[in-house]
Amino acid sequence: MPQISVDYSAGLADDLDRPALGRALNALAVKHLAAAPEACKTRFRRADETVVVGGETEKQDLVLVEFHVFPGRTTEAKAGLAEAVVALLAEQVTLAPGRRLHAAAKVVEVDGSAYRKATLTG
Repeated sequence: MPQISVDYSAGLADDLDRPALGRALNALAVKHLAAAPEACKTRFRRADETVVVGGETEKQDLVLVEFHVFPGRTTEAKAGLAEAVVALLAEQVTLAPGRRLHAAAKVVEVDGSAYRKATLTG
């Protein structure tokens, strides 16, 4: 833990350096949440269809980052992480001229009593 999910618009598929962004997100989790580096896991999910009300959908992209963490972090640590993630997205996401990016981050606490994990090897 933390488990990090990144949902992004299909229009960003060729311009988003997912490995670099994943490493940077993991580093922010270590910094703001005191997470162990090896515990950070990031997955990316391409959203083929997104809709933004109030604008031309085809000219707008979304990147939504969600951190699932066990309880115990302060409100300040979680807010600091969310702010750092939005700033990171502004730096790392390349936009074509005329496009707009909607970036968001949230930190969600997971009930540890209902969470299990396993690492399997072949």
